[in-house]
Amino acid sequence: MTKNYLGEETSPYLLQHKDNPVHWRAWNEESLKLATEQNKPVLLSIGYAACHWCHVMAHESFEDETIAGLMNELFINIKVDREERPDIDALYQSALQMMGEHGGWPLTMFLTPDGVPFWGGTYFPATPKYGRPGFPEILNGLSNAFHNDREKVQENASALCQGLEKLSRPAGGGAPNMDMLDKIAEGMLGMVDLHHGGTQGAPKFPQTFIFGFLWNAHLRTKDEQSPFSDAVILTLDHICQGGIYDHLSGGFARYSTDEVWLAPHFEKMLYDNALLIELLGDVWQKTKSPLYAVRVRETVDWLLRDMKSGDDELFGFTSAFDADSDGEEGKFCVWSEDEIDTVLGDDAETFKAAYDVTQYGNWEHKNILNRSHNLPLASDEDEDALSRMCEKLLIVRNKRIQPIRDDKVLADWNGLMIAALAKTGALFDQPDWIEAAETAFTFVTKMMTLDKTTGRLAHTWCAGRLRHPAVVDDYANMAGAALMLHGVTGKADYLARAESWVEIADAHYWDGDETGGGYFLSADDTADILARSKSVHDNAVPSSNGAMAGVLAKLFYLTGKNGYRERAEHLIGAIAAPDPNHMANQPVLLDAFELLETAAQIVLIAEPEDPAGAIFRQQIFDAGLAGRIIVQLAPDADLPDGHPAQGKEAVDGKPTVYICRGPVCGLPVADSETLVTELNQL
Repeated sequence: MTKNYLGEETSPYLLQHKDNPVHWRAWNEESLKLATEQNKPVLLSIGYAACHWCHVMAHESFEDETIAGLMNELFINIKVDREERPDIDALYQSALQMMGEHGGWPLTMFLTPDGVPFWGGTYFPATPKYGRPGFPEILNGLSNAFHNDREKVQENASALCQGLEKLSRPAGGGAPNMDMLDKIAEGMLGMVDLHHGGTQGAPKFPQTFIFGFLWNAHLRTKDEQSPFSDAVILTLDHICQGGIYDHLSGGFARYSTDEVWLAPHFEKMLYDNALLIELLGDVWQKTKSPLYAVRVRETVDWLLRDMKSGDDELFGFTSAFDADSDGEEGKFCVWSEDEIDTVLGDDAETFKAAYDVTQYGNWEHKNILNRSHNLPLASDEDEDALSRMCEKLLIVRNKRIQPIRDDKVLADWNGLMIAALAKTGALFDQPDWIEAAETAFTFVTKMMTLDKTTGRLAHTWCAGRLRHPAVVDDYANMAGAALMLHGVTGKADYLARAESWVEIADAHYWDGDETGGGYFLSADDTADILARSKSVHDNAVPSSNGAMAGVLAKLFYLTGKNGYRERAEHLIGAIAAPDPNHMANQPVLLDAFELLETAAQIVLIAEPEDPAGAIFRQQIFDAGLAGRIIVQLAPDADLPDGHPAQGKEAVDGKPTVYICRGPVCGLPVADSETLVTELNQL
């Protein structure tokens, strides 16, 4: 019996396709077995719920009875949510790139019945256009090739299979050193658009890892201003005031389709917002830019209002908001001049001048609200007035058909947001943000642990159901979140949890081959994947190996266990590109290397409820958290063997701080004025 089986899934993306006339099946061994039994190739379609071009291809082809009939006749059709199965997506994106094609979504791959790719692409139109053949022609041509030119198909499949196996053993062997870091940063400056920020050309992604690396290079210069800081500030100013930012409700879209940050694909992703508020917080800590403070607060307000999966007692953060609403990209967000005039009345002219609203529009005859023409904020009085106007428009906008929210809770993306919330909560002295981070952390540990005995995680939770085994990103990012919470709250349980997750990653994801090293994306008992790949370069999210290197570096300092340092050094050596010119694709790994080499530990010994200790704690946070590891101890608590501050005590029972570099700690600091001086000298 053939039918569409996606109604049995929980993924909002898969459920979007449950009524297609295509006989979609989920990715599983049964689906591949059916392809073998029927001697049919597999058509694999990968996308995600917030993806605009995924919706376009679905409407043009997957909802069309004739095209669907052809797909059902010639192929076994499998749909995958790339956010549910990043390991499958990574594998077949790599295969497409080996064919000389650019990756992206929707990803459309054609496989042999045993799952080996032999041809593919991304979006295909239903009829020939954009220089591409129509989808029916492709379906007929590839089915014919599979059945009548099997030798050529097998030749392609074998070559791609060998290439995928090679990718599981990346050619590492790089040996970064501290002198390299500034040279790599200088090379990155050549990629920066000196007019609008970001990297040159379009489309423009926030590239938070590149600009975070440049900011760290600026901090190393110890100058008030440097070319590195100029590039970062220019970029963040344009992102914060461009159309990529939602000026009514907060939050950043995934990327801009142009080079001036005006017109986004309007989807909002959890990970982008996590990475941007963390970078904005780090830069704000030094610049005290009021613009960055406002955007961080507005984005956190949006997160806590619109992205929580459950009630206030226990929630994770959901994945994304769609780019489309009512079948049209951006319809929810854009405005005509008449609409602005009607809602704002006498205030309309002031608002239109501030937000680039004109009669003919700035994008497809509509207006995307932006303030790119005047980047600094106005006076407090004028900003308050504009804020009241935005509130009126938001009330009207909320009556429109809303974009669909993808309600999946992903462990890895939650880890990024938990860490960002905890860090910015400390920097901005917002205990409620830290509390929200702790609640989301509890959600993942309580609701997303597959096996309470082993502590192994699931990758996704949706509609009350756990789905799919964790990828290593889940352990890396959640361990990173645990260590950030450990630093800002002082709670020892977070450190223990991070250690336990790294132990799981070592047991099931580490490449123990003599010529290998690094962590595979999939676990050793993930049975339904053709090959285990490794995340080596940073993309929209940090590479899992870069993120894990940072976790190992922090654990080495916090525990004094040399095994963590040895594992971090092995990992960095195995994954770092042999050519330093290619290390620009690995800024997260390089940041981990710098942390391993130069981290400062700031140890605060104080009673948790001591008001004087609270003053010290906020002074430590105010001085910045980048490149620093914070340890909070009660006077009667012990540090582990090997920690440089082991045995250090409070002075005269007062809150006391020790600043440690490597195995050596400085003299005790027991007054706040001296503490500020010492922290500023770091």
